[in-house]
Amino acid sequence: MTVRHFLRDDDLTPAEQSRLLDLAAELKGSPYSRRPLEGPQSVAMIFDKPTLRTQVSFGAGIAELGGNPMLVEGRLAGIGVRESVADVARVLARQVAVVVWRTFAQADLDTMAAHAGVPVVNALSDDFHPCQLVADLLTVREHKGTLPGLTVAFVGDGACNMGNSWLLAGTTAGMHVRVAAPAGYLPSEATFARADEIAAATGGSATAYDDAEAAVAGADVVVTDTWISMGKEAEVDSRVEVFAPYALTPGLLALAAPDAIVLHCLPAYRGKEIAAEVLDGPQSVVWDEAENRRHAQKAVLAFLLEESA
Repeated sequence: MTVRHFLRDDDLTPAEQSRLLDLAAELKGSPYSRRPLEGPQSVAMIFDKPTLRTQVSFGAGIAELGGNPMLVEGRLAGIGVRESVADVARVLARQVAVVVWRTFAQADLDTMAAHAGVPVVNALSDDFHPCQLVADLLTVREHKGTLPGLTVAFVGDGACNMGNSWLLAGTTAGMHVRVAAPAGYLPSEATFARADEIAAATGGSATAYDDAEAAVAGADVVVTDTWISMGKEAEVDSRVEVFAPYALTPGLLALAAPDAIVLHCLPAYRGKEIAAEVLDGPQSVVWDEAENRRHAQKAVLAFLLEESA
């Protein structure tokens, strides 16, 4: 049996991504129409990083799919410390249908997937946040009707997991992705190279900017994220100074298309990376985006279980 995992955004082909978004929309409209976890089968949810939206959206979504959301306390399990990631994977595979893990190192997720024998889902790592991007793309599609050809500008800390994921998922959807960040805070050359490879097949594009205004000009979607990602708290003072010119203010948003929408995966810090008037304003769709985590992740789980059958 081939087991499918969702560890990074480009684990999905363009056709699979489109199919997944269709399924997410279907499940949003009819939450109990699919019950692949009926039994109930259990899904292990492991959280090594702080969580609100990820935990509640996966918990509710797993239950709606007929399953049992099993919370595994990461600190008590001591994954990678008390026992190896590979051994934890072998144990979990005998108990659950899927492993959902929010952690630090992407390599640990790869190891979990290599040894689990059941689908493994990246619920956030230092490198990628693919479940968030499915929710983001679902939100954009709801408000814009389509994805191919749209221009999205990501401003702020482009080297974070959201900057990386927008490059890969956005180009997979045929979008034109602009990432604006200070020198030293752009996604890696390897990530841009992979995005360019995807874009060559989908008609999208991936472009780096050091000027937030140039990146946002005419954009259909404007995205930002916290400047202080988990694990970067000691750098707060220096980061606030470096990223200040990339704050999503009303003035910066005014340069985007008149009907542009604003995304932020939350938690947001009003007055820092995004102005309160923008986050709480009429162009913000962040609360739709937060809700859509549930529908998107239900689609991910259903897709992986179906593909791994």
